[in-house]
Amino acid sequence: MELSFNDIKKLQVICLNDGKNLGRVCDATIIYPENRIKGFTVTGGKGFKFMREEQFIPWESIVKIGEDALLVRREEKGKKCPPPCPPNPFCPPPDAHGRRGAEDYE
Repeated sequence: MELSFNDIKKLQVICLNDGKNLGRVCDATIIYPENRIKGFTVTGGKGFKFMREEQFIPWESIVKIGEDALLVRREEKGKKCPPPCPPNPFCPPPDAHGRRGAEDYE
């Protein structure tokens, strides 16, 4: 499949993390000496053009460029895995076989 920038500008950008429509591609950033695409700038939101916010989508985040949409997967900043739970001091440790005896429950 061969696409020009005019074709890419018509595509909706969909985030695979939450299914949100991020908007449309409005610009492309190209690294000149290497002739590589660095990413796309997406204008999203509703309302007047000057009130829409722009966001940059790096090339590494793009999963698929289709006929109707450009699919991206974004890393969620600020969301980290919760720390592991500390051991419960009220639970006695299991014995060597992984089972508790009757005296552990009383």
